[in-house]
Formats: sequence, structure tokens, C-alpha cells
Amino acid sequence: MQRSHISEQYDLELSQLRDQLMEMGGLVEQQVNKACSSLVSHDIHLAEEVRDTESRLNQMEVDLDDECVGIIAKRQPTAGDLRAVVSVMKLITDLERIGDEADRIAKMAISLIEFETPVDQYASFRQMQQQVVRQLSHALDAFARLDVESALRVIEDDHDIDRAYTKLVKACVEGMQSSPTEAEHLVGLMWATRALERIGDHCKNISEYVIYQVKGKDVRHADDVNIG
Repeated sequence: MQRSHISEQYDLELSQLRDQLMEMGGLVEQQVNKACSSLVSHDIHLAEEVRDTESRLNQMEVDLDDECVGIIAKRQPTAGDLRAVVSVMKLITDLERIGDEADRIAKMAISLIEFETPVDQYASFRQMQQQVVRQLSHALDAFARLDVESALRVIEDDHDIDRAYTKLVKACVEGMQSSPTEAEHLVGLMWATRALERIGDHCKNISEYVIYQVKGKDVRHADDVNIG
């Protein structure tokens, strides 16, 4: 009876932890969208809002980490239960780092305020933003549902983000060569694009944690993900 009660308490604590984690994930999604919108629309107020919210994300990371440590100390979970807590701790870190990348994009947005909006209205950047935000949403959904198949699709689709990043950087370099006066503007855009590419990497990480939690396999450095 005592063991059953302890198990129920653990399940409740882990459920509450995952709810808080998804709240953090929702806030991170907002941060990425707002940061990119601030750059595209040259909206300094939106960029500053992103920067102001960064401290809230940092505090959420600290609080959630403390809760994870508390669960491990009190419940001493083993096997699959331990993997669940470890996966949450890893995800917390990746979400905070995605928040950092959104903050970097907001910084770039502020630095680019004085420049003219390009003729294409940042079309390639906006397209890459949509890809990355979609990946983030799918990765978080896969984690919430412990959906391995969805997680695998996110990992596979990361190649599309890498290709979009390479293409956009190439376009920026060609733009600097043809119009040196645009160099500062294009360098800033390249840094923002790099931040988006890193967010894609963190989405891939999140999906790998799903596989680790469900299958007990660490596929982070595998060239070909085979979950058996």
C-alpha cells in the first residue's frame, strides 16, 4: 500500500512538472515568433519585450531544475522513471537555450532598426522562421505525447532547416559582394539566421529525448537513427 502511494505521488509530481515544462515551451515559442517579427517589421518595442521576458525564462529554468532534483532526491526513481526525469531536465536546458537564441535575434533586430527594409521584405528569413517554429511546435508535441514517430520526423526535417540556412547565408554573402554598403545589415541578418538554425538543432535535441525516454536509446550522435 505504501509503495502504491509513493508511486502515485511520483506520477503526480512528474505530471505537474511536465505541465510546467509545456508552459515554458509555449513561452519560448512566443519568444521566437516575437523576436523574428521584431526583426522583419523593425519593431523595437517588440524586440525589447523579448529581451525583457528573457529573465523570466531563466528563472523558470532554475525553478524547474530544482523540482527535478527534488523528485530524484525524494523518490529515487529507477529505469524508465529516472529516464523521464532526466529527459525533462535536458529539455529544460534546451528550452532555455532556445530562449537565448530568441534574445539574440531580438538584439539583432534592435541593431538593424535604422536600416531600410529590403525589397523582398526578408522573404527567405520569414520562410526559415516558419520552418523552425513549426519544428519547435512538433518537437514539443512529440514530447508531450511521447510520440516516437513524430520525434523521428522532426529529426529528419532538421536537414531542411540546415539547407535553408546555407542558402540564406550564401545569399547574404553574394549581397555583400555586389553591394558592400549593405554589409553591416547583411551581417546582422546572417547572425539572426544562425540563431534560427541553432533553434532547429535544439528542436532535434528535444526529439532525441523523446526516443531516449520511450526506447531507452541515446541517439544523439548516431548517423542513422535506428530505434529498433
